[in-house]
Amino acid sequence: MSAYLRGGAATDKGTRQEIFRFHAQFCKALADPNRLLLLVELRQAPRTVGELSEAIGASQSLTSRHLGVLRHKGLVVAEREGAHVRYALTDRRILDAIDTLLDVLATQLARQGARLNAARRLRPLRRVGAAG
Repeated sequence: MSAYLRGGAATDKGTRQEIFRFHAQFCKALADPNRLLLLVELRQAPRTVGELSEAIGASQSLTSRHLGVLRHKGLVVAEREGAHVRYALTDRRILDAIDTLLDVLATQLARQGARLNAARRLRPLRRVGAAG
């Protein structure tokens, strides 16, 4: 449980609902594959829109729009460097969250693959049983 919720700051139901409403809105910023790719691309160092668009294989205008969403939610910050604007993560812990979610996804995919493989192995048996 979050330290914020454990600390008693969200003891009343209204405050707790407001926190989870904000949490859901925050997660919407992460609900696009391009935005997740952008955050992961910023793992090593701040980058320009051009560098990021090339890295994720999207147009510069689409990349800029996604960076705008991430900036609006406070996940990235834009820093002017002469003629260029470099984008950087505001809090590297978001990468830990993404990595955790990817680990959960890998486990889910492995389970689904195991179930699918088991179903494929059983399918010939069902046909034989149904025919006989």
